[in-house]
Amino acid sequence: MINKIIGTAKEAVAEIFDGSTVMISGFGEAGSPIELIHALIDHGARNLTIVSNNTGNGHIGLAALIENKQVKKMICSFPRTANSVVFPELYRRGEIELELVPQGTLAERIRAGGAGIPAFYTPTSVNTPLAEGKETRIFNGKPYVMEYGLKADFAMVKCKIADRYGNLLYNKTARNFGPVMCMGAHRSIVQASLVVEPGALDPETVVTPGIFVDKVVEISNPLSENQLIKENRRYPWT
Repeated sequence: MINKIIGTAKEAVAEIFDGSTVMISGFGEAGSPIELIHALIDHGARNLTIVSNNTGNGHIGLAALIENKQVKKMICSFPRTANSVVFPELYRRGEIELELVPQGTLAERIRAGGAGIPAFYTPTSVNTPLAEGKETRIFNGKPYVMEYGLKADFAMVKCKIADRYGNLLYNKTARNFGPVMCMGAHRSIVQASLVVEPGALDPETVVTPGIFVDKVVEISNPLSENQLIKENRRYPWT
């Protein structure tokens, strides 16, 4: 079987090209692959469409990628949170696009894309502005809105433990969007806090099978988004 271990985050993101659609895991700090995102900033790919739960916090991680003007469009559920200062300002100035998707719908759109399901119906967003222009149908007397499955060129995901075949375990809520994003992307890039040898993981506990993973880079001491925000840090580091 293929050894999927990559030496550095820089090498892991090197194939991401201008105009890519990139899924980025994370639920706030939990599951956010900060080192991969910073490597993507250094790499310099531009005109990206980013699919994520939110738009990042402070001036590091996803927020820093947006602030560096590498993102043309966000597809997300929470464009503004307590510490999101970059995206709201760019959006007000008309310098970045937004596709707002309810959180459960976003997760299901990604899952559907990975499962080869082109579209599905959901009652979420019925009779709201988010349903405008979308097909609706009645099932059992209730209205439903059609949503399309969502796929990406790349996914960047953070996990707790991986083996060199790409089998993944996550840390509690850091699991969030990681599994479905690995399924929904053509190429999945993962940063793991620990890489173990094949056989070290109980197959019954594996969350994301290696078939959905293309590259794994070990980041043994990942950065803390909350700590960096408290220190008012910015990336690129200043």
